Amino acid sequence: DVFEQPQQVGHKKIEFHISTEIPAVLQINSEKEEKNGKRVYLYATTEEINNTGFGRIFPAPSSNDKMETEEEDDEIPSEFISRKDLEKNRLSREEMEKYSVFKNYEPGDPNCRIYVKNLAKQVQEKDLKFIFGRYVDFQSEVERNMFDIRLMKEGRMKGQAFIGLPDEKAAAKALKEVNGYVLFEKPMVVQFARSARPKQDVNEGKRKK
Repeated sequence: DVFEQPQQVGHKKIEFHISTEIPAVLQINSEKEEKNGKRVYLYATTEEINNTGFGRIFPAPSSNDKMETEEEDDEIPSEFISRKDLEKNRLSREEMEKYSVFKNYEPGDPNCRIYVKNLAKQVQEKDLKFIFGRYVDFQSEVERNMFDIRLMKEGRMKGQAFIGLPDEKAAAKALKEVNGYVLFEKPMVVQFARSARPKQDVNEGKRKK
């Protein structure tokens, strides 16, 4: 008696499950000559499929869209500075004119290396990586290897840094967006490094000798 009751219930459950499956619907469609009883199951199955389908379809894309927008917004700020923060803490041209550091400012000849001066004592390499790292694609090994930060902490070069970026476009973009950014209450002066091309000429001269 104990085993017979669940078997009967099981048969009923199996009938309902079979009616909701697509192959069962196809079988019922192929057997159109049968009685109206199974046609009732046909309407029930299509309604059930539609109900379950709409329930599954609509929430999924909406959640995916939210996730994508959140990832786009949080991708750069999580590891590197965002454009909003750069713009908020960057001096305008009028404000730059008030500082003696920006007098006779010239960006220099475009190349992939950047020269930064007027850095505060507290500045560390991680601070510069946080700012300039947004111009590097760290998924690319080539760009990772090209990205180089040399912060001078002693002697006459103290408060200055040289930063190597993947190409001239990235360096030009960084110069426009970062020049005048106030870091630790001191505005950064960003220029193209002059020593990038002369170093190559010196190396070539040594090889010829």
